[in-house]
Formats: sequence, structure tokens, C-alpha cells
Amino acid sequence: MQKRLIAFLPLFLCIGLRAQTFQMFVGTYTGTGSKGIYVYQFDAATGKATLRSNTDSVVNPSYLAIAPNKKFIYAVNETHGSDAGKVSAFAFNVATGKLTLINQQFSGGDDPCYVSVHSSNNWIAVANYSGGSLSVLPVSAAGGLEPYVQLIQDVGNGPNTGRQEKAHVHAAVFSPDFNRLYTPDLGTDKLMAYHFLPGARRPISPAKPPFIKAAAGSGPRHLTFSPNNKFAYLVQELMGTVAVYSYANGYMLPLQTIATHPNNYLGSRGSADIHVSPDGKFLYASNRGDANTIAIFSINRITGKLTTVGYQLTMGKTPRNFAIDPTGNFLLVANQETDNIVIFKRNMATGLLTATSEQIKVPKPVCIKLM
Repeated sequence: MQKRLIAFLPLFLCIGLRAQTFQMFVGTYTGTGSKGIYVYQFDAATGKATLRSNTDSVVNPSYLAIAPNKKFIYAVNETHGSDAGKVSAFAFNVATGKLTLINQQFSGGDDPCYVSVHSSNNWIAVANYSGGSLSVLPVSAAGGLEPYVQLIQDVGNGPNTGRQEKAHVHAAVFSPDFNRLYTPDLGTDKLMAYHFLPGARRPISPAKPPFIKAAAGSGPRHLTFSPNNKFAYLVQELMGTVAVYSYANGYMLPLQTIATHPNNYLGSRGSADIHVSPDGKFLYASNRGDANTIAIFSINRITGKLTTVGYQLTMGKTPRNFAIDPTGNFLLVANQETDNIVIFKRNMATGLLTATSEQIKVPKPVCIKLM
């Protein structure tokens, strides 16, 4: 028996090591030296990233989504005007680490900024920021995109005349059971809600109620759910806050609003991204503006409410997006204006972050996804 255990030990070790290695995709703004999407292999045991490949022609792939089947990657092409917004489909070869463009389709509005994939692998949803709209596109069996079948235009504005002159849809997030779709609208201070029926030709219809009203001037941006699916967290860019909701059967009830900056903070605000740690114990939100920090909160597992733990400087400017690796060991911050991704070690017990010596130099990084 002992000999059998010894024989299998190398196999177990190999499986354990491989389980901590992930494919990492980085979306960027092109035009200042970036080649588009960069593919790395990320080791969640050491925090080291190794470049595998990059695209060479895709324009402004500023937000990415990984298909649940892990065969395809979808990227918005954040453009506007005569070069109307698009979304691109790529096939991913895990053996070579290369992305191959399948096709592109129009997103239906200017400056698409967010894309998500339904669990069926048959649909994507796209938020058009400047267009103020949501589009839904079918996905073929080969992973390619078909023209959008629904385009929903938001209407309205908010009290911040500089940023809320009209609707600005900033994300398209599926519920944990994928039966609903939520779109935070920065311009109208609403979290729009839709039913999603993947078997229908036109899969989305307004939920009841059709939206959750956010605080006036708050600027809803990104939404995430707790791992136990009982709570939802909405980061609000303009006020620099997180709104906490209970979540059950598609209904959200407000529980708390908490600042993403210290009480004595006087600089400009620009909260951006939000994620919950894999164990559900901590929530993180990025702050741009003058702060350039990650706000750290502990989560009450019973009530879902947040308590401020601290703030971590991101060692760069404009942390538009960040990611936590699936093991929870590291948090990676994409600093858009300093062309670097900084890798922080997470303390599992306290939630606090410590900078490692690992950084990735890449032009205008604005999205990180790990597979």
C-alpha cells in the first residue's frame, strides 16, 4: 500500500501544480503601442506571469469575456462615430496560447465597454457606453457572432451635467442563475433589470420592476454577486460608493451604501471595478481619480454588509480594472495610465494586500480575465 501511495504522489503533485496555473487575458487600448489582447500564463503559487502571445490587429479591446466552454474569447472594440462600435470573437488554443479572430459584428452603439457570455454559450450581451444601449448577439456553434437581435436604448439623465447628460450603459451582468440580466446605467442612476430566456429568438424582456433606482448622481458602473448568491454589490463611479443589496429570486433590496474613500478624502473620485474574493469574505473596489487605490472591505457572511478594512495604493495611475486569481492568492491591478499590471499578495485572513516584486509592463491595460 505504501509503495502505491509513493507511486501516485508525483501525479498528485503534478495535478496540484497545474491547478494553480491559469490562462490570463489582458485587454488594452491600442494606438499608443499596444497590439491588442495579450495572453499570459499565470502561476497562482508564485505570482509570476509569462507572456504566451498577443493579437496584432484588433482595435481597443477594452473589455473581455471568456466563454463558459473556455474555447472562445469575446472582446468589445471600443470605438465610435464613423468607426462604429464592434465586438469580436476569437478562438483560443490552450496548447499554443494563441487567439485566432473568428469574426466581428457591430455592437449597435458607440463605445461598447462591457461584454458577458450566457452560460449556454449561445448568447453575448454588450453594454454600449456612449450609445447608452444594450445589445444581445447570438453565438454560432463555431463560436462566431451573428448580428444583434435586440438593441435596447436607455433614455434619461442625471444631476451631474458633465457626466450624466444622457444614458451611459456601463455593464451587462448576468445573474448567478443566468435567468436575468442587469445593466448599470451611469447616466440615469438606474440598474436596469431584464428577464433572459436563452431559448427565445429575442431573449430579453423587462423584469418587474424594470429597474432599481440608485442614489441621484451616484453613477452606477459595475455589479458583482457574492459567491453564495445572496447579495449583490454595485460600485458607483461618480460618488465613490458601493451599494449593497440582498438578492433572492431576482429581487434586490437595498441594505447599505458605503464609501470607497476615507472620510477625509478631498480629491477627485472615479470608482471603477469591483470583485468579491473567492471565499466570499472580502470585497475590493478600485478608485481612479486622485486616489489610485484599492478599497478593501470585509463582508458579514450573514447580513452581506461591508466594513472598511483599508486602502492599498496601486503603484500606478488609473486602476480601471483588476482581478483576483481563482485560488484567492493574488490580486492583479491594471493601471491604465502607467502601462503596468501590479501583482499583490492577498492575506486570506485579513484581506489586506502586499505588493510583490512582480509587475507586467503592457501598454494601456484596462481588463484582466483569468481562466
